[in-house]
Amino acid sequence: MSEIFSDVLPVFLLILVGWVIVRTGVLTASVGEAMSEFVFKIAVPLLLFQTIAEADFRGASPFRLWAAYFAGVAVTWTAGHLVATRLFGRDARIGVLAGVSSAFANTIFIGLPLVGRTVGPDGIMAMSILIAVHLPTMMIAGTLLMEQAERKENGGAGRSTLELLQQVGRNLVRNPLVIGLLGGLVVHLIGIPLPATLGTVVDNIANIAGPAALISLGMALRQYGVSGNLGIASVTAAFKLVLLPACVLAASYLLGLSPEWRAALVLTAAVPTGVNAWLIANRFGVGHSLAASTITLTTALGAFSVSLWAYLLG
Repeated sequence: MSEIFSDVLPVFLLILVGWVIVRTGVLTASVGEAMSEFVFKIAVPLLLFQTIAEADFRGASPFRLWAAYFAGVAVTWTAGHLVATRLFGRDARIGVLAGVSSAFANTIFIGLPLVGRTVGPDGIMAMSILIAVHLPTMMIAGTLLMEQAERKENGGAGRSTLELLQQVGRNLVRNPLVIGLLGGLVVHLIGIPLPATLGTVVDNIANIAGPAALISLGMALRQYGVSGNLGIASVTAAFKLVLLPACVLAASYLLGLSPEWRAALVLTAAVPTGVNAWLIANRFGVGHSLAASTITLTTALGAFSVSLWAYLLG
């Protein structure tokens, strides 16, 4: 167990480094925002491009991987929604946000570097396949459900489903992660390797994606904190760190995924809640404190939960 914790702890120490940098005034939060932009728009897309372009899928189908992960997401999202609306008596909008906060893993800033460190190349391949559909699926589901909840609360007012899908589609086409994945897929299918000099540049930038992502996330955490809804946030945090990885693990066994892919999915499911929960709350102007509190609680407890799941995975 101590060896596993020593593998996982550096990931969260890098987040702490970023938080301390801002907390002590060495750098401002705006520097962290700029670093986050670099990670999201340049470093991680190149890492995904490199992984897909050089991957040897060995005939493995992505559909079982997607089914295993999103089965866990569906169960956890539903549980978060029901607890918020039935147990705590909140409205449908808070229910949607509770579901998002319970099931939206931080795949890019924590999951990717964590899996790369603990599982290796096969894990990175599994993450790349998951990331290809994770962000579009989660953002479309979250936006559609939140709009539906808005219409319910506002007596039918709101945008149509077609308008929402068109907007989300336009955003995804311009998304750097999607562009990186599609670029890597094109190079993979063509089968022409990158020139050596260009390949070295891509390697160098891709290699800093993980550390830069973790530090930039730590620098951004200063704006969150535990700001209310602590009762619901404690439940959504527990669902995120315990229920989601448990469901993904069960589905991975049932669908016969390889040990490497199973480990990658479970560890990804066990990481803290992604900042996208905050973005959805900010977009619709509701549930900011719930999203912020869940992000903070899951990040604070993440090193222990991830270590426990890594231990259980053997």
